[in-house]
Amino acid sequence: MTDDPVDLDTRRSAEGRIAADIRRHSLKDFEADQRALRLRQEELEVQLLAQPAANWHEAALKAQYLIRRYSETAEASDARRQELIERTLGDLARLIEEGGADR
Repeated sequence: MTDDPVDLDTRRSAEGRIAADIRRHSLKDFEADQRALRLRQEELEVQLLAQPAANWHEAALKAQYLIRRYSETAEASDARRQELIERTLGDLARLIEEGGADR
């Protein structure tokens, strides 16, 4: 038995090596995108926490963000909760649009 690692790429066909390279790069790109997304979310949350909402419009925008973040959790995967989330986001979007002239 040897402790030397086996280079599996040498055992793959040309198509197999290309497919493996694509998977590796896709995974790296996905991980980089996820890190960038988390960073943008953290920056946005810092801004949202910086000061209280000045009016209902700003409060509704903050609520929309929180509801969308909640909708990504396992707890929100229930069909009834998904429907409630969709309707609530729709209500908030409608109220924001209707109240746009009031700002």
